[in-house]
Amino acid sequence: MISREEILKPIWHAFTALDMDQNGKVSKSQLKVLSHNLCTVLNIPHNSSALEEHFKDNDEGPVSTQGYMPYLNSFILSKIQPNFNFIELNKMCWTLCARKHISGRHLLISGAEAFKIWSIFNFLSEEKYPLHMVLEEIEGFLRKLLTVMGCSWNERRFEDYKMSSKKQELNCWELIELVGMGHFTKGINPQTISMGINEIYQELILDVIKQGYMTKKGHKRKNWTERWFELHLTYISYYVNEDLVEQKGCISLDRNSCVESLPEKDGKKNLYIIRCVEKSFEINASDKKTRQEWIQAIQDCIVRIRQGLSSPQREARQKRREQRNRMRAEQETIENRMRQLQLANETKQAELEAMNKEAASRDHVEDQRIQTQIELLRQYKRDLQQERLARKQMEEQVVEKSSVLEQYWQRTQELEEMYSQLKEALEDERRAKQDEEAQRKVQARLLTEEATKRLELEEIYKQQQQLLSQSQKEKEELEQERSEKERSLLAAREQLEILEKQRQGAQEDYKAVTKKLERAANKTKKWKHRVGEHEGLIRLIQPGEGNKSANNITNWGTAAFTGTELDQIQKNWQENKHRQHEG
Repeated sequence: MISREEILKPIWHAFTALDMDQNGKVSKSQLKVLSHNLCTVLNIPHNSSALEEHFKDNDEGPVSTQGYMPYLNSFILSKIQPNFNFIELNKMCWTLCARKHISGRHLLISGAEAFKIWSIFNFLSEEKYPLHMVLEEIEGFLRKLLTVMGCSWNERRFEDYKMSSKKQELNCWELIELVGMGHFTKGINPQTISMGINEIYQELILDVIKQGYMTKKGHKRKNWTERWFELHLTYISYYVNEDLVEQKGCISLDRNSCVESLPEKDGKKNLYIIRCVEKSFEINASDKKTRQEWIQAIQDCIVRIRQGLSSPQREARQKRREQRNRMRAEQETIENRMRQLQLANETKQAELEAMNKEAASRDHVEDQRIQTQIELLRQYKRDLQQERLARKQMEEQVVEKSSVLEQYWQRTQELEEMYSQLKEALEDERRAKQDEEAQRKVQARLLTEEATKRLELEEIYKQQQQLLSQSQKEKEELEQERSEKERSLLAAREQLEILEKQRQGAQEDYKAVTKKLERAANKTKKWKHRVGEHEGLIRLIQPGEGNKSANNITNWGTAAFTGTELDQIQKNWQENKHRQHEG
């Protein structure tokens, strides 16, 4: 959440840029333009007559910042919505004031980089007007910039700069000149400087806590796509690439959100999931260290949301301001004490001078009174000497306090570094414990699976034994059945041989009968011929038209038989033949 003090800083720059005469006042026409631009950027309905209505009782001409502030609070700042674009406000105010201060300077940085330094100055400057940035914050900013660029911090160069400049604070244009002229970045690639300024700008102004490439699982197609992720305090935005041109989505974080790691799935070894109220997001990091860093950063954001805290950089800035205020209060206390001692010393010196004058004007007074006054004078001198000693001790204490404060500041920085190292060590230990716990769970699961498999194998072995015993019995039964079938086969073969012999005998009989039939037919023809030749009286018996008998005689003699008998003989022969084939 952007505070009102942070909103007022860029507006103050724009107001001072409109003060062309540098007398602290701006004309009403220019204030109308400024107010209209502010309402446009902040998405507030603009009332063009509100400014004239507000200053209708004041016809003295230009308006000062104190006169413009009530109108600003009533008609603009009180109507700001929480989701306004703070970056657009900065760009608008920068456009108004940059032409006045930057146009004639030859800087080694571009206008966009100067704008980012200007925004960083507004973030780190004290909340007093005119705005300025103390040396402590300047040193921290330069130290962070060189660290981001991969360069080492030169303490001696900064001390020389403090001695040469003899300034305890800088305004924004002096800071831009300090960086743009290369006082501390000489010999460094301009592109590297630009990347360093951009990284600090994203961290302090855009509240980017962590950023980097990861792959995300889609909700509809369920495919994995690489995205550029940026973690803020209350949300995670992801883009097509790090140019931030095309945003693909946003993950909102609240007090009900949580994040946890996932086991390997779909060939992804570094999975973790962000569970929100509406839906969950599966993300895969490049390695285990990156995954743990993202999980820890997201968990810190969720804890801060639950505790109602601001972003880490804003909290660190507030702590530094509170520490400076405490040191300033202690310094003021020491200075007040020094002034009180000085006033007491001056009072006593005045009393001593008065007594000296009184002693000089009363030379004729008795020697005893003179002696008494001399004693008093000596007493006052001793008191004065004691006061001087006390003042000297107080000055020594001030110097000692200053050195102690300096040591305290250095010790604080060392403790912060030790704390970060300790935090990393604890995080490594925690990750090692998590890995150990995961290995232990895997081993326990494998042992459980092994025991289950062993029980299954024993059950299968028992079933196989039962099947073997059953198959043995079936084998014996089949063997008996095979023996019986072999015996039946042998009997069938024997019967077949018998039937074959009977068939051969029947065929021989059939041949004999056929021959006998042929001989009888020949003999019948012969006798018919003889009878027709010699007697001519006998004619062959023909079947009549009205009397078709099945018992007509077809032959004469001992071998004579009727047609019915012949059909019966053929039928019997066919049945015998059919039975022989079936056997």
